Amino acid sequence: MANVKQKILFKNKEVSTVNSSDGTSRSLEKTGRPNRQKEKINGVKDRAQDFRKSVIDSLEEDIRDFLINEAELHTYDDLTKVNPVTPSTVLKCLQARYSAKVFYTHAGCTLVALNPFQPVPHLYSLDVMKEYHSAPQPQEFKPHIFIVAEEAYRNVQGQVEPINQSLVVSGESGAGKTWTSRCLMKYYATVAASSQKCQDTVEKIERRVLGSNPLMEAFGNACTLRNSNSSRFGKYIQLQLNGSQLLVGASVQTYLLEKTRVAFQTPNERNFHIFYQMMKGATEKQRLEWMLPLEQDFAWLPHAEKTLEEDCLQETVEAMINLGIDESKRTQIFRILAGLLQLGNVDFSPASEEAQTCDLDERSKGFLQKTADLLHVPLDELESCLTVRTLHAGKQNVLKPCSQSECGVRRDCLAKAIYARLFEWLVRFINNSMCADSSMWCNFIGLLDVYGFECFLLNNLEQLCINYANEKLQQHFVAHYLKAQQEEYVTEGLQWSFIRYQDNQGCLDLIEGSPSSIFSLLNEECRLNRASDAKQFCVRLQKELSDNASISWDKFSKQPHFTVAHYAGKVSYQIEGMMEKNKDPVPPELISLLQNSQDSLLHSLFADGDRESEGLRRHSKVVTVVSKFRNSLESLMKILHSTTPHYTRCIKPNPDCRPLTFKREEVIAQLEACGIVETINISAAGFPIRIPYGSFLQRYGLITNTRLTAQINQMYSPEMSNQTVLGSAVEDVLNVVLKRCATHSILSPDDNINMLHCGRTKVFLTHSLLEMLEEHRNRVRSQKAFCIQCCWRRHQTRQHSLKRQAATRLQAGVRSWLVKREIGKWHKAASVIQTRWRRWRAWMDALAEAELDDAEDFMENEASCVLPKLDPLLKERGSVQLSSIQEPVMVRGWPIGLVMASAPSVTVSLTATGFQQIKSMMACLKIPFRNGEYKVKTNQFDQGVASIRAQPRGSIKMHLQRSPLLYADMHPVNKTDLVTGFNQILLEDRA
Repeated sequence: MANVKQKILFKNKEVSTVNSSDGTSRSLEKTGRPNRQKEKINGVKDRAQDFRKSVIDSLEEDIRDFLINEAELHTYDDLTKVNPVTPSTVLKCLQARYSAKVFYTHAGCTLVALNPFQPVPHLYSLDVMKEYHSAPQPQEFKPHIFIVAEEAYRNVQGQVEPINQSLVVSGESGAGKTWTSRCLMKYYATVAASSQKCQDTVEKIERRVLGSNPLMEAFGNACTLRNSNSSRFGKYIQLQLNGSQLLVGASVQTYLLEKTRVAFQTPNERNFHIFYQMMKGATEKQRLEWMLPLEQDFAWLPHAEKTLEEDCLQETVEAMINLGIDESKRTQIFRILAGLLQLGNVDFSPASEEAQTCDLDERSKGFLQKTADLLHVPLDELESCLTVRTLHAGKQNVLKPCSQSECGVRRDCLAKAIYARLFEWLVRFINNSMCADSSMWCNFIGLLDVYGFECFLLNNLEQLCINYANEKLQQHFVAHYLKAQQEEYVTEGLQWSFIRYQDNQGCLDLIEGSPSSIFSLLNEECRLNRASDAKQFCVRLQKELSDNASISWDKFSKQPHFTVAHYAGKVSYQIEGMMEKNKDPVPPELISLLQNSQDSLLHSLFADGDRESEGLRRHSKVVTVVSKFRNSLESLMKILHSTTPHYTRCIKPNPDCRPLTFKREEVIAQLEACGIVETINISAAGFPIRIPYGSFLQRYGLITNTRLTAQINQMYSPEMSNQTVLGSAVEDVLNVVLKRCATHSILSPDDNINMLHCGRTKVFLTHSLLEMLEEHRNRVRSQKAFCIQCCWRRHQTRQHSLKRQAATRLQAGVRSWLVKREIGKWHKAASVIQTRWRRWRAWMDALAEAELDDAEDFMENEASCVLPKLDPLLKERGSVQLSSIQEPVMVRGWPIGLVMASAPSVTVSLTATGFQQIKSMMACLKIPFRNGEYKVKTNQFDQGVASIRAQPRGSIKMHLQRSPLLYADMHPVNKTDLVTGFNQILLEDRA
């Protein structure tokens, strides 16, 4: 708001000045024609000023209206929704969200991350990672760094060109870049390592990817004025993914380690973390081995009493173990680092004579002895290399004692060379331990964690290179998003008024341009191999680069320097010592000394150092620090240009790193420096959503049921598609949505124009219209889903009915088969019964004929004699006793049909066993109970049986045993006048 007020006041001053000039012109109104022309000109100016003033007043009014609802400011999760977009409104929204403990906010294509300066564990838990990873639309969730990570991961899964992704995390020192990169690595190690196949390998890679982070922070980060864990090097981590998008490896590229920090620290800053970890975390045994007494002070360890969270040796050792660094290598690493600390305590005294070497006091000799023991080099050779230099005069070598300052430079050079080579060895070891073979991975996701923009009281070559890297990244952002987006509007035929943005090409030309630039002049000074003169170099800079508006000089300063106007602000660089740092010479005596070391690790670090230096001297070439850094940065930019970038801008809320403290001046400077406001302006004023016609119809073509959707899904090619046909189909979809929205809301044609634009190949939309499209699409999908459900249920019902019919038919068929099988058994049984019955009937017929013959013979004998006694033999054979005989005769085997044939009233006595047998007998005889002429009794009694040829005068007693008559007829007809079954057969035979 302060900046807006300053602009308004400045413009009001212009208005008042013009008004005063108008008063002067009116006083000259009567002087003639020239005054009339002036009056017309001033009238035009008045109208322009009135219009400008009205615009300013309306802007102020809009800002007041927007800021009046402070309770709702924290709800703006995307700054493109802020209206109007000004630094004050954006700042106020960020402050409101920060006060509500919401630390992430979308700003167009960029995610703004505010550093809370306190742990927020629930924000990065495993459940939150799974929630964002499994969400159908993560963009619908609250802004989070995991949304950026998931978007990049899904681009790789969808093979969206360019497939490889880069996550650029930028911001000044202390803004939270390192923590953000750590969260991104943890997210990918969790999400992309969830396969059950080769789980041991995946877990091993995960441990090494995450384990490399604390190790590299220990060796490459330090506590500075602005940040307690500031990265003093740049790193680009490539997470390697296979065809299934699973993590199979990783590699690390580093840029410009600030190795000068080993031997020199600015006031209130510290050395690298690893030295303090050794001092505070070493055991008694390790202290004896490393020669680090607890009470000893070291010149290169300032502020050792300050305790930081990063001073944890155990975490670094565990990271080494996870990466596969064995115990012997760890011992060698810590012994070398301890030797560098001892070397820092070595001080030189001026020589007593000019031709003599510098003297060492007793204390420094002790430190030098410990250094030689820890580095496993001879003491005399070490002292000689530090105090004597070798001059090459033709084929002869001349030894010359070094001055006190030269001895200090050589001491520092030795420490920096050892530490730089050790850091490079660690990076190579990390890459070898977790980098996959090129045949195993096909895509990667890169995480760029680079040092932030720096501006200190004293800035030298390191700060110049760091700020140069930030300038290149800013240019990449401007070229990729701001400039490319506005050029795309023109290409697509939009009526677009360009928004001004800060282009830093002039600053880059100043630093790296040709033929003359700061880097080229620095390299030229180093190649001349002459004594460095800061004032002379400053004069040359003024002469060569005075035409560039990005460089300036303070004429009243006593120290030679130059000031560069970076995109983030002006920074003054001192020239003293810049040429020496750019040369970065390592005396050959020192390299030879380290190559002869008995320590195998130290020997391997410098095994090929002499060959490189000799080859460079032969070709009279000097590879400077600037040249190395520029080449490595160019390779990084090539990688970034070949990938899809995702930007995260980390903001430092306050300079003191205090939790939940928001300093408006600090934040507004960072917002303006990194171009956040310009990004929001372009996204809000233009169309942040840009969708090609084919992709648009693929997603929203179902709204109008266009046939092109299916064709595009089958064979969509952007080059071969007819954009006219696609454009008309897209317009049909948009018309349907706008007509429906017009019935529910009041939208004028101008509003429709402001909400969308159909370009030559793309549809440009605002967020509001995109929400309307998504809402309409969801409604259509719900309707179609309902229709599909109805059809599916109808289909299921029909299928169920058909299945029931089929089951019924199967059951009927089975039942009929079972009945047929049972009937077959019955027929078989009936055949057996009939056979047995016919056999039995034949036998009965034979017996009946034999008995009839015996009866005729008996009647003849009876006529000849009166009342003879019954022959026992005849009685035994079953003959019939006449009724005149009082004694009843037992008849066995007599057919019952013959007995019942001609007897009108007969009393039959049956003897049977069991109720079922009696019932069966009665059924076979066809005799109804209590019916007219017959009287049936089932009790047993002793009475005689009359012969069939005589009139029965008494009861008949029958003894029936097992007979096939039980099975002859199971279902008789209940008729009294009919005789059926076996009785009918007997009667027919008799007749």
